[in-house]
Amino acid sequence: MDEIALEAKERLAKCVVSLKNELVTLRTGRASPAMLDRIECEYYGDKIAINQISSISSPEPRQLLIKPYDKNDVKAIVAAINAANIGVNPVNEGDSIRITVAPLTEDSRRELVKRGKAMMEEAKVAARNVRREYVDFVKDADDMTDDYKDRVQEDLQKVVEEAMKDIENAFAEKEKEIMTV
Repeated sequence: MDEIALEAKERLAKCVVSLKNELVTLRTGRASPAMLDRIECEYYGDKIAINQISSISSPEPRQLLIKPYDKNDVKAIVAAINAANIGVNPVNEGDSIRITVAPLTEDSRRELVKRGKAMMEEAKVAARNVRREYVDFVKDADDMTDDYKDRVQEDLQKVVEEAMKDIENAFAEKEKEIMTV
């Protein structure tokens, strides 16, 4: 495989990893510390991720326990979780925060699947953009023969198709996880 196709493959792999990281933040029926990964709270005048100023554990399948390293941050973390609107209600227990994740209804499951599909489509668009960028680069290159350009474009197409399958598989896994009661 050509260097250009290998470079494109690396960038496409990043698209897949990015999608998987986004899908992890979608709520399922179980409590997962990853649900809080993208939530930032006010920390001495700065915005910082909750998981960097506290430990997050899951003592039970439907419960999260957040223990801030500094007890003064409890109120800021509770406010940030409420503002994030992820469908959970944090309970301030003085030096820690407990979140109980309610079981998902059929409608909320379908809504989460829709959000997941939107994330998948964004990843597919990013993959197509990578393909277009490399195809344009190959077409504009004057130092390549036409046969070589065709071969590189075929390699690029194979790499993109592989990435699209990975994207669809990642979404299908998450969809199955969300829809499992």
